[in-house]
Amino acid sequence: MNESKSTQMSSEVAFYYPGWLWRSDHAIKNLLLFFDGVALLVPEYMKERLGSVVPEIANPLRDAGLLHILEPEKVVDRPATEQLADALAEVIASGALDSLGRKHTEFSALSYSRLGGYGDAELAEMIFEELKARGLARDSQDGVSIPLHPMVHSLVLVLLAQILVPHGQRFGLTLAPATDRARLTAALTELLSLPTVASAGNVVAVDLETVGVDLSGVPLDEVLSYRTENGNEYRAYRRAIRKFVRDLSLLSDSDRAAALSDRKEEIGDLARDIMRSSTRAWRRPASFGLGIAGAAWSAASGDPIGLIIGTGATLLGGSGSKPVECGAYSYLFRAAAHYA
Repeated sequence: MNESKSTQMSSEVAFYYPGWLWRSDHAIKNLLLFFDGVALLVPEYMKERLGSVVPEIANPLRDAGLLHILEPEKVVDRPATEQLADALAEVIASGALDSLGRKHTEFSALSYSRLGGYGDAELAEMIFEELKARGLARDSQDGVSIPLHPMVHSLVLVLLAQILVPHGQRFGLTLAPATDRARLTAALTELLSLPTVASAGNVVAVDLETVGVDLSGVPLDEVLSYRTENGNEYRAYRRAIRKFVRDLSLLSDSDRAAALSDRKEEIGDLARDIMRSSTRAWRRPASFGLGIAGAAWSAASGDPIGLIIGTGATLLGGSGSKPVECGAYSYLFRAAAHYA
């Protein structure tokens, strides 16, 4: 994807993490109804595999301009690596990782490119050595990835999803972190709840609402046609839950309690409207849920972790060098046969 400076309003795309490829075509078809496309963080040497692994969906999406590829070798640059290192240093200093068990724990491999190995190799090595000294990382087994404690692995991916959000502006995109791994949204919530973070105590979550049907057997062109006719109500729901997080996290506890029921009722009404139209159109069982968790806070609060992960990634989409508000958030989606 070529970099461009567009004067038009940027498209808001689902920035899928943690992997380089989604786990469910059904889920991605649903995400296309809520977002203006999908962005993936794909190593350069893996790009060509997209067309062979999922040709029936990746190639048409790419041809339609709905699939955006970000290469970690380029976007996890020196500034991003510095942000990652600074954030990890603050988390380590907070003592949040001190109680993690090291023995009998299966470590998870993280590609060196996502640790910043191409952005600043020396700094990435320093991150690795610091984690290794604490028993949270081990020597590479394959020369391209580093085994990390599973909690640290999740932490790095959560931080990276937030840190890379401003990079979308280079391509005229607003990147909206989105994952199908509930443990990663939980990790973000735990990070934002640390006492040293400005958003501590202000984290707001919208539970997974069943808002979609099983689209696994529906041809992509039919999904895109339906999206053209009905996408506005899906995007209205997505904007509503994001605004819910932003607005409520900025309120005091007393004001939040008063506003909570009204906002939840509004979101519930939007979700039911979508379900009625989608089940009527597709005559399929409910199977897709979309939720969100995150927080917003003032840039003037000055906490180091908050400013590291929040600057540029404002919930209001601000483009100034020092936004009035900072924020961090992640959508959570899930595709399953049925919901309880």
